[in-house]
Amino acid sequence: MDEEPISALNVIPFVDIMLVLFTVVLTTANFIATGRIPVSLPQTTHAETGQQKNKTIDLTLGGAIYFDGEQVTKDTLAEKAGGLPPETSFLIRADRAIQFQQFVDVTDVLKQLKFTKVAVQTRNAAK
Repeated sequence: MDEEPISALNVIPFVDIMLVLFTVVLTTANFIATGRIPVSLPQTTHAETGQQKNKTIDLTLGGAIYFDGEQVTKDTLAEKAGGLPPETSFLIRADRAIQFQQFVDVTDVLKQLKFTKVAVQTRNAAK
């Protein structure tokens, strides 16, 4: 058997494999970079506007809590919300600079009272 020496090397399959690996790396790198939860949540570009009547809870920078425009404490909020039916929806309007613990305390009160319809109001970001 007389075999001829290899005079040329076909690199097309090698290039195909490298392009697939390159695509996998770029896709993974892009997912890692954009897969994080954004920290600045008070702004949104596409806010859903609903016309339903919500009970509003306002959280101010000074630590005050307002339930439907009336200043309350956490305990008073629990008392006032406790008399409402469980299907009541709440809209939380929190200042973007408040301590996160204040927000968690209010949502914890609503969770203890078994309310499930809770939304957080945001504003549209300037384009």
